Amino acid sequence: MGLSDIFGRLVALIGAVVILWRRQDGDSLDPAYGSAPKIPTARPQGSIPTLKMPTARGWSPEQTPTAAAGLKVNAFAAGLRHPRWIHVLPNGDVLVAEALSEPGGINSVFDYAMFSTMKRAAAVGASPNRITLLRDADGDGVAETREAFLEGLNQPFGMALLGDTLYVGNTDGVVAFPYKTGDTRISATGRQLIDFKAGGHWTRSLLASGDGRRLFIGVGSLSNIGEHGMAAEEGRAAIHELDLESGKRRIFASGLRNPVGMAWEPTTGALWTVVNERDGLGDETPPDYLTSVRDGGFYGWPYCYWGQTVDDRVPQDPALVAAAIAPDYALGGHTASLGLCWLPAGTLPGFPDGMVIGQHGSWNRSTLSGYKVAFVPFVNGRPAGLPRDILTGFLSPDERASYGRPVGVAIGPDGSLLVADDVGDVIWRVTGEAERG
Repeated sequence: MGLSDIFGRLVALIGAVVILWRRQDGDSLDPAYGSAPKIPTARPQGSIPTLKMPTARGWSPEQTPTAAAGLKVNAFAAGLRHPRWIHVLPNGDVLVAEALSEPGGINSVFDYAMFSTMKRAAAVGASPNRITLLRDADGDGVAETREAFLEGLNQPFGMALLGDTLYVGNTDGVVAFPYKTGDTRISATGRQLIDFKAGGHWTRSLLASGDGRRLFIGVGSLSNIGEHGMAAEEGRAAIHELDLESGKRRIFASGLRNPVGMAWEPTTGALWTVVNERDGLGDETPPDYLTSVRDGGFYGWPYCYWGQTVDDRVPQDPALVAAAIAPDYALGGHTASLGLCWLPAGTLPGFPDGMVIGQHGSWNRSTLSGYKVAFVPFVNGRPAGLPRDILTGFLSPDERASYGRPVGVAIGPDGSLLVADDVGDVIWRVTGEAERG
């Protein structure tokens, strides 16, 4: 057992004591959900934040997540290495970005405590830095072909195919690669289109515009609340728009602490994203959220949250607070909502139009949240009603171990729902009980 493992266990023990104290002080609350959530008053945690993360266990043979009534789940592909994001190509091939947070920036005891905890949860380590291609040629719901499609990348995440070009969101920028339909490997050197600073929230999600002329890129903050200064956050906590013909880019929307999954809502054509909010203010304060994204909009980070609720820990900018847009839909505190895709009505039996959300799961709360695949119903282009579960069972009943953690979600080539599980190292496939495969 290494030093970080021993330290991680010590941190877990200290964290359990802190959690017990905060529960006795009334810190355990109902989830803040919906368009008008009840968000508790902030209770800053100071220098000892709530730190609770399950130990990564993985799935035993024949064990799977629990599917909602009327649904079933099977492993589309197993034995991957920290699969985070999914992109389905027009010919039905499935690309999976395999990447991992890498250790770095340990400058304090708290940094080391966080590193040790993340290591125990299999959330940090040597990144695979590749994209794997999966193919289910016989249509039985299990990929029988697996190829190393792209290697030598730098924490790849988002992917988008436009014409004969595949775009990849590395942590340090967007790279373009030539692609031909049916390719199982790309060996060509990529062409760097734009650069981003690495570190902090490292994922770079991509979404193409409907006309194929632009890419939208999600870039998370370096820090929790801008504690390294706002100069270090320049160009971060934002969604960028890249014009592919001219190469020009601009910030489409800002004040989004960590916007990861993005999707188009087909009724209105609006861009939607899921955002991970700040830590250290309590179990449900503030909630992570799902929101439409306005061109030029500012969504509060780091000065305020859920509209004009000021974060007193941050040096203020009253003009930006006054301009902050309230999100559309609360997803509960610290759920780490990452994956997002549109689910047309009838794709899964019993589910209407809506958004599917992969919730990676919390660490900064006394009772764990997330660790599931959720669904938010939509009516006339807007969220309507409480979220529903699609997949659960990623946590042990005592919350001490995680069998898996869901991240990216996508509609598979056969109309199933595919889910990347970066602790279970599996791509799950969800269908109706009566469907084949």
